[in-house]
Amino acid sequence: MTTATQTTQVYRIYIKATPEAIWDAITKPEWTARYGYTGLASYDLRPGGAYTVAPTPEFKAAAEAQGFPCPDVIVDGEVIEAEPPKRLVTTFRMLMDPAMAEEGFTRITHEIRPAPDGTSCSLTVTHELAGAPLLAALSRGDNEAEGAGGGHAWVLSDLKSLLETGAPLAG
Repeated sequence: MTTATQTTQVYRIYIKATPEAIWDAITKPEWTARYGYTGLASYDLRPGGAYTVAPTPEFKAAAEAQGFPCPDVIVDGEVIEAEPPKRLVTTFRMLMDPAMAEEGFTRITHEIRPAPDGTSCSLTVTHELAGAPLLAALSRGDNEAEGAGGGHAWVLSDLKSLLETGAPLAG
């Protein structure tokens, strides 16, 4: 199920992996560098803890080659809830684009639920985007033709591929 509106986007995928493997892929930089936008996520997994994403050297070089200055931190936020390996709620602010940074913080919830079959899980990502129309468009994948990736659907597809096959979609 995927729904996308201007203020809330909900994406659900099913992954043949354990809750712990999915949690690690979301929260550990050695995993986040391998799929999606390939950022190095860093979480202080306690309420009030910092959440940041730094670009990999390859990401930074590609952004700058396309004429986009790339800051040392491309996303920042705060951990609201962390219940490994079930639920992670953070705020999220995109810092790559000054106009998106001005939109302020949004909220992302990751929910991991084991399927009854015991061999897979659902991963639901809910992104609350009230007051952030530019980030909402990016998250929907509206800017894919301009080289900005396919948003949450693309990132989650890449994550699923990596966990199930050992290789990202582009790999």
